[in-house]
Amino acid sequence: MECVEWDEVTDGQGLIMEDLVAMAGSLMAYTKFHRGKETTVVTPASGGVIFLGTGYWFFWSIVLLSLFGILAAYCTLLVVLAFLLVWEGYEPNLHWCHKILVLLVILICSFFLWILCKYWQEKWLTAGLSLQIFAPYVHLSSITVMVILSWPVGFYLIHLEQEARIRRYKMTYYDRERTKRCNILTKLRALQVAIGLPFFLILLCLYVMPLGIHSPCIQEEGKLGPKPDFFGHRGAPMLGPENTMMSFEKAVEQGAYGLESDVQLSYDKMPFLMHDNDLRRTTNIREVLPNASFTHASFFKWSFLSTLNAGKWFVQSRSKPFYKMKPLSKADREKAENQTIPKLTDLLELAQKERKFVIFDLNAPPQKHPLRNTFIRHVVSVILDSKIEQHLIFWLPNFDRQYVRNAAPGFQQVGRLFSIERLTKENISRINVDYKRLFHNGLR
Repeated sequence: MECVEWDEVTDGQGLIMEDLVAMAGSLMAYTKFHRGKETTVVTPASGGVIFLGTGYWFFWSIVLLSLFGILAAYCTLLVVLAFLLVWEGYEPNLHWCHKILVLLVILICSFFLWILCKYWQEKWLTAGLSLQIFAPYVHLSSITVMVILSWPVGFYLIHLEQEARIRRYKMTYYDRERTKRCNILTKLRALQVAIGLPFFLILLCLYVMPLGIHSPCIQEEGKLGPKPDFFGHRGAPMLGPENTMMSFEKAVEQGAYGLESDVQLSYDKMPFLMHDNDLRRTTNIREVLPNASFTHASFFKWSFLSTLNAGKWFVQSRSKPFYKMKPLSKADREKAENQTIPKLTDLLELAQKERKFVIFDLNAPPQKHPLRNTFIRHVVSVILDSKIEQHLIFWLPNFDRQYVRNAAPGFQQVGRLFSIERLTKENISRINVDYKRLFHNGLR
């Protein structure tokens, strides 16, 4: 049993498993293919919303995090200084601006933390996954920082000890009795404990932490799993316009294991490749037919769709689909500018020629579409007519799966994370897993 995942609001990771018996065990990353490495697809957290609306990349999340980080650090400094003033017996007397600022920062940070906890609750699970990868590096970095800090902390503690001894030596017996409940010596000793004890405990925890670290980055060479395979997610969208033949050809050139796409159905029943429900983002529909730019892509006939340009948006300097995308060569730029919307059969022909697997999301047509209730059977018929070898198809849609198994028994069925009994009964050889359902114990 193998599993693949296509979650387009994440950094694009998925999984493969060897078989059902090892379902909770030997997992490997099954990663979407972008120029031979993992990359981030357009998401709200990475500025994708602003990019889709304006055509410009602007990482608002980084700006907000930086702003609130600076404000939080400044307010923390104010609180620490106020605490030290109280410690020395002085009244803080914070300016009214500072008081308002501290209150606002607390309220704003609390509000955004509540938003994150409420609407991104499942996303917190990725913290555990990320920690598995970065834990060794965080651990080494933390030890390095603590070792560097140990010198000034040690010198400061020695200074406090010397100060306490000098003051004790200068005190008379009467002075000691009068001030024994609360004097400068008590404060010095308390300060030593307040600084030295937490520092020692943190350092001790860091030294024993490796005993509890479970990370795939720390494994014996003989226990490493097989190298993950890569699927070209909408082709190679950093090298060519997504869901165009140029993009898929680039993915093949980079050694992709398979090709992933999104299929829509035109009004005259032609399956074509398009991720969005409308044509605004990846075609020139606004120039050709601006009044219909918000119309669902499935309500156009193929005779019109085939005339649209699907590559000029990709080469416009102001709207690069990936931040820091490398510039195209002159030949690739010219080729990208002339890309059109491909048919599903174009992708199947390339996959058959290059012996690549194909997986796709099949979007159900909207209401009043002629294939609203029969789109699955129509697409299966188109695939079978293309003469592609059936085992090269990873069939993902769940609807009408029984018909698909009977009509095309050679398709490799991809299902959800069902029970083992159901997976076996439905002859599902691969599972489509949401990466958020993975934690330190694997699938759960």
